[in-house]
Order: sequence, then C-alpha cells, then structure tokens
Amino acid sequence: MPLSYETCVVLAIVAVAAVLFITNRVRSDIVGILVVLALMLSGVLTVDEALAGFSNPVVMIIVAMFVVSEALVSTGIAQQIGAAVLKFGRGDETRLVILLMVVIALVGAFMSSTSAMAIFIPVALSVAQKANLSRKRLLMPLSVGALISGMMTLIATAPNLVVSEVLQEKGLPALGFFSVTPFGVAVLVAGTGFMIAAGRSLLDRQKHIQMQNRGFTVAGLVGRYGLADRSNRFRVMPNSPLVDRAVARIQMRQHFGLHLLAFEKRQGGRPLYLQASAETVFEAGDAVFIVGRREEADRFAAANGLQRLPLLSDRERQDLLQEVGVAEIMLAPASKLIGKTLKAIGFHSRFKATVLSIQRRGTLITENLIDQPLDFGDAMLVNASWPDIMRLREESRDFVVLTLPQEYEDIAPARQQASWSLVIIGAMVAAMVTGLVPTVTAAMLAAVTLALTGCVRLAGIYRSVNWPAVVLIASILPLATALNKSGATQLISSGLVDTLGPLGPFAMLAVVFMVTALIGLFISNTATAVIIAPVAIDAALAIGVPPQAFAMTVAIACSAAFVTPVSSPVNMLIMEPGGYRFTDFVKVGLPLLLLAMTVTVALAGLIYF
Repeated sequence: MPLSYETCVVLAIVAVAAVLFITNRVRSDIVGILVVLALMLSGVLTVDEALAGFSNPVVMIIVAMFVVSEALVSTGIAQQIGAAVLKFGRGDETRLVILLMVVIALVGAFMSSTSAMAIFIPVALSVAQKANLSRKRLLMPLSVGALISGMMTLIATAPNLVVSEVLQEKGLPALGFFSVTPFGVAVLVAGTGFMIAAGRSLLDRQKHIQMQNRGFTVAGLVGRYGLADRSNRFRVMPNSPLVDRAVARIQMRQHFGLHLLAFEKRQGGRPLYLQASAETVFEAGDAVFIVGRREEADRFAAANGLQRLPLLSDRERQDLLQEVGVAEIMLAPASKLIGKTLKAIGFHSRFKATVLSIQRRGTLITENLIDQPLDFGDAMLVNASWPDIMRLREESRDFVVLTLPQEYEDIAPARQQASWSLVIIGAMVAAMVTGLVPTVTAAMLAAVTLALTGCVRLAGIYRSVNWPAVVLIASILPLATALNKSGATQLISSGLVDTLGPLGPFAMLAVVFMVTALIGLFISNTATAVIIAPVAIDAALAIGVPPQAFAMTVAIACSAAFVTPVSSPVNMLIMEPGGYRFTDFVKVGLPLLLLAMTVTVALAGLIYF
C-alpha cells in the first residue's frame, strides 16, 4: 500500500521530533513549537487545527493542577504530611519505606509528582540522618512511589488526560477520575513489596555520599553575624508601662540599641507569632523577642516590667520561623542608598525589615546601626516576615538577596488557610468523581477559589506553573490529530494487528506496554501518549477487544519510567543527593518495569475482557 504525502510528512515529523527529544539539544517546549510549525507549513493541518492544543481542556486542567500543588505547599499541608511520616516511621527502615512510598503516591495523585518529590526529598534525607539509615535505600523507593502516583488518578499526570482525550475523540467514553486507581494501587502494592524484598539489596549499601552543604540555617546566619549570644525573650507583665503602647512609641533602638523582632501572643490558648511592626501594641502576657547585648536587654526589662523567659524549644522555634525569618542581603552596585544611613533611608518603615548586623570588609558592625552610612559591598543580616523578605528580593533595585536560610524551604506562608485548602481540593475531587461539572471546570474553579481565599499567593500563581511543560503539552497534542488525519495511525495499528493479532490480546497488551515504556525512556511521556494511544486504541478496535484495556495500558506504561535517571524529572532529582549511578536505576528499574507490565496486563484482562 503506497504511502500518501501526508502520512510521509507526519511520520517524518514524528521521527525528527523524537531525535530532538532524545538528543536534548533543543529545549522540549521549543521542539513542540517546531512540531506545530511543521504541521502548519506542510499543510497537513490547518492553522486552527495546529493551534487547537492551546485551547484544549487538558492544558487548562494541567495549569490548574500546578496551582493546586502550590496551595498544598503554601498552606503547609504537604509539609505536615512529611512530618507525620517522620513520626510514625519510628526509625525502622521497612516501615519508613512503606510509609514514604504510600504517602508520596497519595500526595502525588493530586499534585505534580515532581513537586511532591521536591517536598519529600528533604524529609527522606532528614529521616535517613536521624535514623542512621542509608539515603540510597530510602530515596529510590521514594522515587518509585512518586512515579506510581501518576497511576492513581486521572489528573495525576498529563498522559492520563491525553489518553482520555484520545478516547473521546474516537467517540468512546472518557476515563473516569478513578479509572486508573485500581491499576495504580496494584502496581503500588507490587512495587512496595519488591522494594522491601529485593529492591534495596540491589543498591550499593556500602557507598555513603556526603551531602553538599545546603547553606546556612537561621542559627548559622545569626552566628555568622555575631548575634548568637544576643537572643532574648521576655514576658510583658500586667504592671508593665508598655501595656497598651505601640512599638513605635518605645524607640528601643535609639535608647537601648535593641531590636524588637517579634511578638508571641495567645489566641485560643495557642501561641500566635507576629512580626513586630510600628503599629503592634504591647499586651499583658505577650512574650517579646529582642536582639541585643544581654546587659542592655536586662536594663530595658527592669525599666519596663518585663520578665526574662527561656528561649524557644525546637518545635516552638519552627512555629516562629513560619512567620518571621532572616536573610542576608547586599547593596546592589547601582544602589542609590550608598552613603546614606538606615535612619535617613527610613529602612524599617520603607522595607518592613530590621537590619540586625552589618558585615563590612570582614568586620562586623552590631552597634549604632541606624547611624551607619551604608557602603558599597556591605552585607547585612535583616529580619522581617517572609513575604517582606520576598518583596525585598523581588521589588527592590537596591539590594541583592545573598542567602536565604534552609528553613525557608519549609515555610508555609498561608498555613492559616490550610482548612480552606482541604475543603476546596476535596470539593474539586468530589465534583470530578461525580461528574457534577466537567473536569476542566472543577479544576479551574478550584484554582480560582484557592487564589481568592488566600491559599496561594496571587503573585506566586504564575511562578508555580511550569510553563515550558504547558507549552510542550499544548503544542504536541495536535500531533494526535495529524496522525489520525493523515492515516498514519491506521497504518501503524494495521501493522501491529497483522503482526501480533494471532498471538491474542494479552500478548498485544504486553507489547503495547513495553513499546510505550521504551519510547518513554527517551521522549516526553506526554508525547509518548499522543503517539501511542491512538495506535493502541485503533488496534484494539481492529481485533474486537475493549479499547479501554489498551488505553489504560498506555496510560500506566507512560508513568512506569523506572529504568533510567533521564526517564523522568523525578529520577533526576534524587541522582545527586542519593549518590546514584546510572546502573542503579537499571538494576532496580528493569524488574520493576516487568512487574508493572505483568500486573497491568493481568488486571486489564480481568477488568475489561
């Protein structure tokens, strides 16, 4: 059968795109744009057809899911889950492996697996250090669990949505929200069992890689700037003359050389930590955090009816650091503030931050800071709320933020909205499951509501979206239309049926799984789904078996990126902290891939045949 012009062109475009994806010489989103241009210029697709991917509901769902992921992080829900793993793991390696794999699979079912992995890597490393366990034996199971999370729900990964879209385009029922869940649960059980029984032993147990310095902690920065022994905490007594007075009226810096950092107030019997501002009013029972020489702090306390308190415990300190932080900043070369004093600048009122110490050419300056003319190259330790620190970094042209402490990674700026976030995400899932509204509508409503309720900062929404991934998906989706329109899909599916049809549907399912997984080793799993899903569905229709079985096999195989570190960003994230080699992924990934294939084919036959 002679090939048509359109078929030859489309197959050539697929081949060139595959080479570009594999070689990684051109950014993947640029490759996607080139595919769109090639389809338009060749005449295979009209302009409207080639650009239809950018208006596809799948793309909007993915954008909305990035916002949902950001909300889980910014409200602290994801971090709390990680802390719970630490608590219930109790230092037992087997228990921790099970917990990490199950929890990240569940979390990743509703957010980006890459985002989930980024959250849980520090958790796993902390667990390994505290429990004296090998990080290589914890991070690999974590990565496997994150990949399996893509098999748990319809929205867990883009290929699931692509496969569902292809089914609809062919006039077949779309995948339900939990259609993939039985497969994901089965693979998770099998994968967890494998990692416990054999997976860990396949790794090099003797090799221990020292983590690279991740930077300063808050305590490290404070010590670096000569303030380690200048932390003070006092209780405001009922007879204190400070009661009912605003911070601005006290002038602690001018008269005592002290810096008031934060307040600890009581709300509903629980401590509430607040950044000290000029308008904050002292109340009886407040605890205040003051930086300065102990003798000056005691003199101020004696004069103002304050009682010295012990410093916070580690847990209390973590709560305080959710609200108040420090950062190391430096004057920018073109700063207009050079030569001016902090007092003349009105630094505190202008930037909502307090300079605690200045480092000038190796010399620390901790006294009379407000009267110090700023010099080029001055590095300063500043105290402020985290949002104000971010504004200092993002909005000011006068400063460069040199160092953010490690604790910043665990900050949940909207943790007060955690309950709202849970309600909104729960409502989204319920709407998707029941079909009350279309999936894209539910996702967009959830994203907008999360933004309006403060669960995610408006300024952070656009930063939370992985725009190159969105562009790639939007530009690669029309390739499915081109494959179908040109007859390439029918040609490939006919060849598949003619070659493998006599072997039966189970053999065809196994081959489809392995081909999908093999292609997914080298190119985007989204692109893989776009190419393979129409072929597999047409092949199923040709031999008279339920196409959902083949569609599901493709979807699951797209997430089975276990074999190489470059197969998925999830794997790449653990390479350095885990000290893994390429062969480590092959040794663990190949048996896992075969296990996932066996489980998927068996379950597809049980459900659909």
